[in-house]
Amino acid sequence: MQKNEVPQDEALFNGMREVCYAVDDSGRYVLAESAGWEPANIANIQAWEVIRSEVTAVLCKVRAGELSPLAYQMARHQMNAKLLSGYAGLFCWQVRRHLKPGPFRKLKAAQLTRYATIFKISAEELCRIPESSEIGDIQR
Repeated sequence: MQKNEVPQDEALFNGMREVCYAVDDSGRYVLAESAGWEPANIANIQAWEVIRSEVTAVLCKVRAGELSPLAYQMARHQMNAKLLSGYAGLFCWQVRRHLKPGPFRKLKAAQLTRYATIFKISAEELCRIPESSEIGDIQR
């Protein structure tokens, strides 16, 4: 695609630009800024809607007492037990165990702080069950 044909269909970037390759007037590949591209914007909006519904479903299970607040933070940050265990320096089975409300309530402050640091929140916030899913709205 020519540099002057780079799509500028703004949607998700909120004024920011992405960089892509385009061909300039002399036929060389150069970097060109784009505000977005409609097919990519549609796919991203659909993906965020799926993520939002998954986070909401996990939050409902946390409120029902089926899962611990750790499960909500994992869903919110799009993490699974294996990924979180790697960050926390724990075995995967330990993280899965902490997803249960009973074992989660028994965690020591140091372990809660370890998880909270990974999510960049306080230990108190990690233990709190939020009112809403706290995922930002997607612009259309």
